[in-house]
Amino acid sequence: MSDSEDLAPRTGRYVVVVCAFLGWLFAGVQLGLMPLASLSVSKDLLREVFTDPLAGEWFARYTASLMFGAAIGGIVLGWLGDRIGRAQAMAYSILCYSAFSAAGYLVTSQEQLLALRFLVGLGIGGMWPNGVSLVAEYWSDVSRPFLAGVIGTAANLGVFVMSQLGTFRNVTPDSWRWLMLVGALPALLGLYALWRVPVSPAWLATRTAREMKQTATALGEVFRRPLLRFTLIGICLGAIPLIGAWGASKWMIPWADKVGGLANPGYKASTQAYWAVGAALGSFFGGQLANRLGRRFTYFLISLGAVTSTGGIFLFLKPLDPVFLPCVFVQGFISTLFFGWLPLYLPELFPTRVRASGTGVSYNFGR
Repeated sequence: MSDSEDLAPRTGRYVVVVCAFLGWLFAGVQLGLMPLASLSVSKDLLREVFTDPLAGEWFARYTASLMFGAAIGGIVLGWLGDRIGRAQAMAYSILCYSAFSAAGYLVTSQEQLLALRFLVGLGIGGMWPNGVSLVAEYWSDVSRPFLAGVIGTAANLGVFVMSQLGTFRNVTPDSWRWLMLVGALPALLGLYALWRVPVSPAWLATRTAREMKQTATALGEVFRRPLLRFTLIGICLGAIPLIGAWGASKWMIPWADKVGGLANPGYKASTQAYWAVGAALGSFFGGQLANRLGRRFTYFLISLGAVTSTGGIFLFLKPLDPVFLPCVFVQGFISTLFFGWLPLYLPELFPTRVRASGTGVSYNFGR
């Protein structure tokens, strides 16, 4: 961090937003990895004991492991961001998910990969609260709905990038490990962020001796009055889209692979691409929609639309239907409006000294 002070304020602002955007984009690459690769991984590692139901169980375990890691990472690394600074904590988060993704190249069993996906999740969970808090504090004079949309879009662009890699090179039982090395590339970004991303002025302003003492217990503070009420509200608001919209969406890709994969090995990648394009647009417009219609009414409308679109796909459609992919696009757009809404609203609930802790707990607890 010693070199960060050399950056001119204007340049530093752009460094912050670019690094936060890319850090969350590469986290999205990780989020899109196992839905694309899970079936091939299970066929390779389970070999003669492979069955479709068993592969489904392992996909659920991989998803749960990543989400559990992200929940813990969001809480712990969010607290660390309040303690040592958002910039450093963001860099450590990027290095965490990159390093343990690379280790996945060497696994010889499902259990080993399961443990590594948990560790990858730690970094993903830490990236969101620190990146969002850093951008919100460094760009406080810019339209927050626009910035919330930009950051919210990043992860879904990462999912799209992963889908395109799967289209460019088919993911099969004999060729899936290369995806783990792709997930390791942002380690270079993490090292750059560690040395060049400037410290948030708003965070520095709280670093009096008294505030240092308070920040050491920031994680506990968000669970005590008067902030407890806002933390519980944030947890509920973050849990609903993660469970009901994002979590349900992830099952469409292995479902598409199971039904259409034999006839078209690239069909799962196409399904993920349709969803990711819709999701990137949805997360961009979510914050702006909230600013226009109001936070509460927008959340209600998104919830209603997500239930309708997600339920409609699983109840009335199946992969390879002519309207399946367009409906996946629509579901991706509607369900991820949440993720433009959340980075706009959650930082507003907490004061600067506990902002990363509060947003980290709120966003990740639902995982």
